[in-house]
Amino acid sequence: MTSEKVTDTAVTDTPEEGYERGLGSRQVQMIAIGGAIGVGLFLGAGANIAKAGPSLILMYALAGGIIFFIMRALGELLLYRPVSGSFAEYSREFLGPFFGYFTGWTYWLMWVVTGMAELTAAAIYVNYWFPAVPRWVTALVFLVVLFGVNLISVKLFGELEFWFSMVKVTALIGMIVIGLGVLTFGFSSAGDTAAVSNLWAFDGFFPKGVGSSLMTLQGVMFAYLAVELVGVTAGESENPEKTLPKAINTLPWRIALFYVGALTVILCVVKWTEFAPGVSPFVEAFAKIGIPAGAGIVNFVVLTAALSSCNSGMYSTGRMLRNLAESGEAPAAFRKLSSTKTPALGITVSVLFMGIGVVLNYVVPEKAFGYVTSVATAAGIWTWLMILISHVLYRRAVVAGRLPASSFPAPGGSAFSWVAIVFLLFVTGLIAYDADSRVCLYVMAVWAAALGVGWAVLKRRNPQITDRREPELEKVG
Repeated sequence: MTSEKVTDTAVTDTPEEGYERGLGSRQVQMIAIGGAIGVGLFLGAGANIAKAGPSLILMYALAGGIIFFIMRALGELLLYRPVSGSFAEYSREFLGPFFGYFTGWTYWLMWVVTGMAELTAAAIYVNYWFPAVPRWVTALVFLVVLFGVNLISVKLFGELEFWFSMVKVTALIGMIVIGLGVLTFGFSSAGDTAAVSNLWAFDGFFPKGVGSSLMTLQGVMFAYLAVELVGVTAGESENPEKTLPKAINTLPWRIALFYVGALTVILCVVKWTEFAPGVSPFVEAFAKIGIPAGAGIVNFVVLTAALSSCNSGMYSTGRMLRNLAESGEAPAAFRKLSSTKTPALGITVSVLFMGIGVVLNYVVPEKAFGYVTSVATAAGIWTWLMILISHVLYRRAVVAGRLPASSFPAPGGSAFSWVAIVFLLFVTGLIAYDADSRVCLYVMAVWAAALGVGWAVLKRRNPQITDRREPELEKVG
């Protein structure tokens, strides 16, 4: 295959996807902002504070820097070739058809189990007001409502996600302002004990040691899942060349404000020893400040965050199944769009699998959140690794003159992608070391075996499936 042919293929072979470009700039921007604010922060931070104390702030900052490297790598690929099935498509192009197949299905799995986690979290939040209502009932109601929204149109999805994200952003800014007010003016019942020194006054900044702090990175990385959702919107954005770079470049200040900033303020207002697993630190902080109504409002906000993420999960899984079907790696029926330009069958099947979360809330309500977050994190790490490796190979192809340069190059070329790859492998090692989270690797091993069997069946039925594109990895080798 000549270099000219590779270049032409890479740029022009994106098929007409048939989607409605119904996501405007304000919706894509807010989806990007809201994608970085989810249940991992609002609920999962409680358990991580108990494990690491104030040093959790540093873990969020460290992981946030790595996430920015990942997103800049993805941004360069998106402006090279914006497609709805971005992660799978780039893996398919630069590593080969099997990796596109594996990445697409694994990203689908990530969002299905993330949807389970969000349904679990939403049920927990509703129990704040209605403790007698079984969690599985609440989870089922939310599942059905969001399913209906996603079937109607991408515009409705985008509008609902815009307002979900607006609620989260406005509330977090309000929490930070109130917390700073308590620190500065000393009002409320928490004013007497609120102080910046709370970050180190109780057994230091690393109260349980650096090792314990590092062990929280699994939960921290889960909190950042969904930032890559911007890549899935590429095929339905009105102007991806303009909106996607803007959304990605605002990521550092979003992480600094909403994660590092919010946690710093909360841990200054309330000492870390007063937080407990299973309880949102934001709800707990407002209760201790002495604003019961405020705690209820925050609980509503974190409920919104959970529903927002579940809504995004339904959106992305349907699109990923359609991308796999168009590549011959999923049943052809998933290629069909409804009259409203939505992949209705893919969404429906994904929602049925998310319903397993309802069952988990019925069978093991206390452990459901932990189980699904660990599996989602492992699947997310695989997806991020594929983005990074694809970016490294793309940069090599650009330098060699085989592919055109992107209009949104990542700073430092592929150097920061290598840093992020090493970091993600380190986090995977931590997951393997921790007995509680290690189960997700067993689940992923079973998943990999199942996908391997599926790939063998696909090759037998369609031998040409491995010949669609000469992977960039072979050219490098």
